[in-house]
This record gives sequence, structure tokens and C-alpha cells, in this order.
Amino acid sequence: MKGRITPTQREVRLTDDDLIVSKTDVTGRLTYVNRTFMRISNYPEHALLGRQHNVVRHPDMPRGVFRLMWETLKAEREFFGVIKNITSDGDFYWVFANVTPDRDRDGAVSGYFSVRRAVSTGALKAASGLYAQMLEVERRAGPATAPEASLAWLRRTLDERRLGYERFVLGLYNG
Repeated sequence: MKGRITPTQREVRLTDDDLIVSKTDVTGRLTYVNRTFMRISNYPEHALLGRQHNVVRHPDMPRGVFRLMWETLKAEREFFGVIKNITSDGDFYWVFANVTPDRDRDGAVSGYFSVRRAVSTGALKAASGLYAQMLEVERRAGPATAPEASLAWLRRTLDERRLGYERFVLGLYNG
């Protein structure tokens, strides 16, 4: 169970050389974390392994984004996203995340492999604006239907721009 961490307003900035790498099983439990993950998140390895990856989920992240991530991964496709995470002491850090299904020798999905890197200021501005609106949708919808409501809102909003989420996010990264 994730303990309650009080968010601060302090940001931890990734450098262009920082690559956060982790692996999980199919349920999202961490099975591997690299030293950069431990350094940025301020957790020792023993406090991460075996825990749900959402141990670093910041409360400013809409649940609808993670609903979309899991839909994408369950369809055995890779997911790209701009994600705000929280450190063990409440600071935050933004990443551009790429999560890919990891397969065993028989080709079955055995877990997920994630690489995260620094994200541009422009991408942060665009994503955080959308996410703030999604959080408002979630607040109005209530906990039981929050992820579905904000994901539906996100899809409608991006459809109006003739964009899917992946194209939107990759455009932020490449732009």
C-alpha cells in the first residue's frame, strides 16, 4: 500500500543525460530499478522492489492518463506519456515516459519495461494544462468514475484537434 506523502513545491529537474529505467511484472510491481530512478525518486532499491510502480504517482496526475496507459499496454502496444512523479520526500519531477510490453521466450507479455527522460518546458506547459482540466473533470465526476470521465474528456478534446494521445505526446517530445 502506498503511504501518504505530502507534496512540496520543489522540483527535481532531470538532465538530458538522465535515463530512468524500471521493469515491472504484469500487475505493475517493480522488479528492477536503475540507480537514476533511485537517485531521482529518493528511494533505496529495497523500498521499491516488489511495490507497485504507482509509488511515485503524483496526485497532480489525472487517473485517466493511467487508465489510458493500462488500456494501451493490455492491447500489447507501447505507451508514451508526459508524467509528473513524486519523490519519497514530496518533491516532484516531470518525465517523458515510454512503457513497452516485455515478453518471455514464448512471446507472452511477462511485464513492462519503462524508460523515462527529461521533458521540454513546452511539453510541460501543454501537458500540465490538459492535466489540470482532466483533474477538474475527475473532481466533478467523483472517485468511482473519475478515470473514465477524464479519459473521455481527453479523447474528445484531442479529437477536436484531430489528434490521438500518442500523436499529441510524441509531437510534444519531437516539437
